[in-house]
Amino acid sequence: MSKQNANISLIVSTYNWKEALNLCLKSIEQQTVLPKEVIIADDGSKEDTRVMIADISKTFPVPVIHVWHEDDGFQLSKIRNKAIAKASGEYIVQTDGDLILERHFLQDHIAFRETGSFVSGSRVLMFAQPSEKLLTGVLKEIKLTSKGLKNRFNAFRLPGLSEFFARTYKANDPTYVRGCNMAFWKTDLIAVNGYNESITGWGKEDSELAIRLVNSGVKKRMLKFSAIAFHLYHSEAKRTSLPQNETILEESHRMGLKVCSQGISSYL
Repeated sequence: MSKQNANISLIVSTYNWKEALNLCLKSIEQQTVLPKEVIIADDGSKEDTRVMIADISKTFPVPVIHVWHEDDGFQLSKIRNKAIAKASGEYIVQTDGDLILERHFLQDHIAFRETGSFVSGSRVLMFAQPSEKLLTGVLKEIKLTSKGLKNRFNAFRLPGLSEFFARTYKANDPTYVRGCNMAFWKTDLIAVNGYNESITGWGKEDSELAIRLVNSGVKKRMLKFSAIAFHLYHSEAKRTSLPQNETILEESHRMGLKVCSQGISSYL
């Protein structure tokens, strides 16, 4: 497999945690297959994040595109739509800036992609101590055998088993996805108008998008034992908007909605 795949855009969401984003970008540099571009979906970070991105971009092996808007609270759906609109790749792989990607992460996503489907992978949760050691440079890498992993099962990379679980794992729950490890064909995202920007605050934006994709005939495939990603520990976000977001999700499910009214079309 070639080192660079011109059809892949990797979108990385971030907000005011440049130290974690730096580790994420370093893990992208080490990928066995590089994307065409990395697009930072920045939900209003301060100037120090912009400076760090500009600095690392000088030597990064592929273009790094910084898509930023002013801080107006938790607007993940909006900034992801803006980033997706900028993507030149036909296939979008999506992660978050507080994840460290195992070096086969993109290779696994590329091997697993299939027309007429979107993908949700998993993540390995890390406890506070190893996360802090990584952020301070005391610990140089994280892997399956590292101490301080909460759900080590998700750290096993066994690609031969991935196809077996693709349509059976959580098959009866179209809302079960992990937004920090997802992949889509860009044309499918545009067809459903991308993320629903009516969803603000933490929670359910990925599940609501998944519902509309499934309603449109795009199959959900779960990616297990491949595309491993390690999630740095942090305190949980406020969930004050969750009830409202759950109502939007339930309405999209009940009505069989395929397209949201407030989405990516504003940026195309």
